[in-house]
Amino acid sequence: MLLRSCIISFLLWAFLPSYLVHSKVESTAMTAAKKEEKLAAYMRMVYDQLEVLNDKPDFLVFQKALSGFLQLSHADQIENKLLTIIDFSLPSTQERLWIIDMTSQAIIYQSYVAHGQQSGGLYAEHFSNKPNSHQSSLGFYITGEPYQGKHGLSLRLDGLEAGINDKARERAIVIHSADYVSQTFIEQHGRLGRSHGCPAIPKEAHEKIIQQIAGKSCLYIYHDSPAYHAQSQVQLSSQVLNAMIIELIPTTDLPNQLN
Repeated sequence: MLLRSCIISFLLWAFLPSYLVHSKVESTAMTAAKKEEKLAAYMRMVYDQLEVLNDKPDFLVFQKALSGFLQLSHADQIENKLLTIIDFSLPSTQERLWIIDMTSQAIIYQSYVAHGQQSGGLYAEHFSNKPNSHQSSLGFYITGEPYQGKHGLSLRLDGLEAGINDKARERAIVIHSADYVSQTFIEQHGRLGRSHGCPAIPKEAHEKIIQQIAGKSCLYIYHDSPAYHAQSQVQLSSQVLNAMIIELIPTTDLPNQLN
């Protein structure tokens, strides 16, 4: 419980600028819509303040990822405060993986990442939780332990969404490196190579990436799939929303843009 409170408290206060206006928040009288509006504005402020390498994930993707991150933090499922976002709605020729250090407010890595052979060619279009499907799975994961496998240093993943990605361990869906995840491969083939469903990353940085995100950090794999978003259960609950708006901001209003 203490870890949960510390993480959520830090996330709220780390991004709030020093010029906050001090006044009593009439939170108890807020409607649910007003709370959601304030939270959306807070997320936009976090997003706008991120330090970037090349570019950022789309705001909608970041918003969904941060909502899940906060929910999982509230449930004490996150220990490593790095948030990894993969946007499989983008083509594989784009660097569509971002690792965000929620402590320093910075994107520390941006990288290519491959999708499964049966998910599509240039774009990932099909997703599955079934063994031997060779398709990627969407949704929220918690990173597990590193290990040495046939691809060298690799990282196990635990899928958190029943029927969507919870067979990740059974399917051996892991983060590993691959020769086919490179600019050279793109120049030769017009796209990245593809995995058996794993989010494969480039060889040159894979060890550092794996070592940093290992140990119960949050990974979110996004696609604008109506089926996924209808089925997903990882979303910010009213309990967490109330805690953020009422309990954690008891005497300080958010900036004017949140009013």
